[in-house]
Amino acid sequence: MNPMRLRGLISKESRQIIRDPSSIGIAFFLPVLLLLIFGYGVSLDARNVPLAIVVEKSSPQAMSLVSGFNQSDYFLPVPMRTIQEAEQAMMHREVDGIIWLRHNFAREMLTGGKAPIGVIVSGVDANKARLIEGYVTGVWFNWLQRMTKAAGKELRIPVEVEHRVWFNAAVRSRDYLVPGLIAIIMTLIGAMLTSMVVAREWERGTMEALMVTPVAMKEIIASKIVPYFVLGMGGMLLSVLMAVFLFHVPLRGSMLPLILSSSLFMLTAINMGLFISVAAKSQFVAGQIAIVITFLPAFILSGFVFDIRTMPVVIQWLTHLVAARYFVDILQTLFLAGDIWPLFLVNAAWLSAMALVLLVIIRKKSRKLLE
Repeated sequence: MNPMRLRGLISKESRQIIRDPSSIGIAFFLPVLLLLIFGYGVSLDARNVPLAIVVEKSSPQAMSLVSGFNQSDYFLPVPMRTIQEAEQAMMHREVDGIIWLRHNFAREMLTGGKAPIGVIVSGVDANKARLIEGYVTGVWFNWLQRMTKAAGKELRIPVEVEHRVWFNAAVRSRDYLVPGLIAIIMTLIGAMLTSMVVAREWERGTMEALMVTPVAMKEIIASKIVPYFVLGMGGMLLSVLMAVFLFHVPLRGSMLPLILSSSLFMLTAINMGLFISVAAKSQFVAGQIAIVITFLPAFILSGFVFDIRTMPVVIQWLTHLVAARYFVDILQTLFLAGDIWPLFLVNAAWLSAMALVLLVIIRKKSRKLLE
């Protein structure tokens, strides 16, 4: 490559980025918007769940159990008079669960029998239903401990479970979602921005002017990669700062693997966009293709939201072609677990291989021909 020509091309591309507000918007405004939407608007936790409480006959024992639900951060208890009224409320999706204390609850409890407690949970959202079931069990267990302690007895349980949560002790879905979202954002920045740069040159007629100059295609390709790489890494830095200081996601890993993996993934995303741009000479077509083959697979098949191990085997194999899969794995590990080098090196090797293969394909398909 001729250093002077390459410097001139990079300068020309950089000025084009500065003159185009959409490029700056995608690189810096889009990460802020998506992080705010997902960070505050999307949660896999179940909190403030509307729960119907039906007490057929009031008693100190029943009110003691009800108070446990009133004091819980997970529920918004809604008192109802009959089970029919509660079932109707669930049919209209006004509540997500029902606690039913029947008329003989206190009598059975005082006589040493089995006090009947009905629990009905809406299974429309299976994940939320499992969470509600676990929260109800926790409230019930705490109530049992209080009652046995008040009676001067000891609650005997055949198996004592001691819970230990690794990596995300607060069990906040935000700590899991935000690192994965950074990978989705970088996919959008890298692929969307570069998918239209070569197509734009063809549409505006400037590519023909470049073809008659001594500039080599490898110099043109390099001039497209360098400015957008710098722009994308700026968006990456902004996203990490928001994750740590705005959403308080812990960053337990060091900066070296974060910078290395981000650089590799940004190169891969830029190469995907350039490959689309070289193949499609229309900005509109290139943009549509970029959404279909980069953003959607990154969102669905990267493990960002859906666990890859629960997918069919064929789809699991297909996820190996999605670069975001490896970067999501690295980011979630760096943020929540720390520097686990074997895992980092394996995923980094996959990203390096994908970036190199895409670059070779782009070079092969790029020719100084007007056809």
